[in-house]
Amino acid sequence: MSWSRALPWIVVLLLAGLVLGDVHAPAWLGGGRGAVLRAGGTANARLERVIDGDTIVARVDGHDEHVRYIGLDTPETVKPNTPVQCFGPQAHDLNARLLGGVGTPLTLRFDRELRDRYGRLLAYVYRTRDGMFVNAQLVGAGAARTLTIAPNTAHVAQLGALAQAAHAAGRGLWGAC
Repeated sequence: MSWSRALPWIVVLLLAGLVLGDVHAPAWLGGGRGAVLRAGGTANARLERVIDGDTIVARVDGHDEHVRYIGLDTPETVKPNTPVQCFGPQAHDLNARLLGGVGTPLTLRFDRELRDRYGRLLAYVYRTRDGMFVNAQLVGAGAARTLTIAPNTAHVAQLGALAQAAHAAGRGLWGAC
């Protein structure tokens, strides 16, 4: 097959891989990440900074990535044109305490979608040293409500049970807001 006939198929396959989240764009298209992140897979990361209660910046394969926690939503503290919401600062602080300082090793576990419409990685976040499931800790402490967005539903039952217990006990935002 000649290049003129093969090139359209190469482009179609590349675009399909980008849409499905299985490959990164080559450097000449603005990509250039070395590791392939896959839906359903995992990645090793290091904490760079905490943005708020449900979003961090993590170093993944030498690149900074905004990581949005799957399955929960915390009150806003940094959203443009939105006032700081009740229990938002406390959710941010708890997230920061759970993660530790800059450089803390993390394990990111991905569900069925790798990225959201803003380009953020969607992940279940674990502290590598002890396997603590950060998403679950935030919900169980009452610092977050559950937020289920299909098809990312691997921990819906677990997070839902933790949210019900936190709500019943009046923990965190359930008692303060």
